[in-house]
Amino acid sequence: MDKKPNPRRKFLKTAALTAGVSSVGILPARSQPFQGSEASEKLPREVWVAGISQTDIRENTAEEMFDRIFDLMDRALVNQPDIICLPEVFHTSNVAKKYTLSEKLALSKKVMPRMAAFAKANRCYLVVAVNTEENGNIFNSAVLLDRNGFRVGEYRKIHLTENEINNGLTPGPLDPPVFQTDFGKVGIQICFDVMWDDGWKKLKDKGAEIVFWPSAYGGGQSLKAKALQHRYVLATSTRKGSSKLWDIEGSELAQTGFWEKNWYCAPVNLEKAFLHTWPFVQHFNEIKEKYGRKIRITNFHEEEWSVIESLSPEILIADILKEFNLKTYDQHRHDSEMAQIKARNSMTLKKVN
Repeated sequence: MDKKPNPRRKFLKTAALTAGVSSVGILPARSQPFQGSEASEKLPREVWVAGISQTDIRENTAEEMFDRIFDLMDRALVNQPDIICLPEVFHTSNVAKKYTLSEKLALSKKVMPRMAAFAKANRCYLVVAVNTEENGNIFNSAVLLDRNGFRVGEYRKIHLTENEINNGLTPGPLDPPVFQTDFGKVGIQICFDVMWDDGWKKLKDKGAEIVFWPSAYGGGQSLKAKALQHRYVLATSTRKGSSKLWDIEGSELAQTGFWEKNWYCAPVNLEKAFLHTWPFVQHFNEIKEKYGRKIRITNFHEEEWSVIESLSPEILIADILKEFNLKTYDQHRHDSEMAQIKARNSMTLKKVN
């Protein structure tokens, strides 16, 4: 990889030093939504997502790893990403030098001003997976920065490994937050969280549309299953193995690999709905006749899933659902469950009477 000085990085280092921001905990509060000119060239809810992989990247010190990571982020800028996700505690991963937990925390605080400057200079959100501290407790966290470099919020890893706990880390709260961005609601899970479903389900219940997964490893089919099970976009960023991007029905949209080893950047369209095909398929031909190329309907025949997607700034999926009396998969399931409960209660009353 080319390690020649990068003018953008020189600016970022200078900006960080002059910003007077030295701690994760005292980054400025969130800013106003992004109003950049490039937004008008996209579909209404098209989001460009980038992820980083540290596969085969080795450095001697955390400071050297910082520079390598910023190199990769610079390269992803060719696609003007709306958001970039970094691997789990990337700052001290794949680094020869060993650091104490307090040193890892200090390095986390050191890199955050540079991250904030990068986000502001390039008008993109960042998911920065580092260590944070509160009341003497240190967490494995992911901090969300907005397009102005302001701190939106923080997720703290719920399900730590035994080794992490033995090394002094504290598990995060059982109720993960959802963060509002200018393109939709996002959530975060980290690495070992994939072995439990509680956090993933709570993010779904709170309306998360994209979930980011900074991790030590690739995850593979277990992550595809999470995307499909909860019907949200899932984006990963890993220390080893492939980093990937999955759509709401579990299809793979992008990944790192042999030829593009250390970053991906691809668009996702959030203006879509996931349906159980029957009985709504009865309206699909009528929808196609009316909207033509402005929409796309994808059917998964064996599973009886269907996805209706807007391909036009003029078309909102909510309007189509209302016009043709369609229900999303989640609404369809909810209404069926309510009908089941009502039927059971009615049966109980008949027995009593």
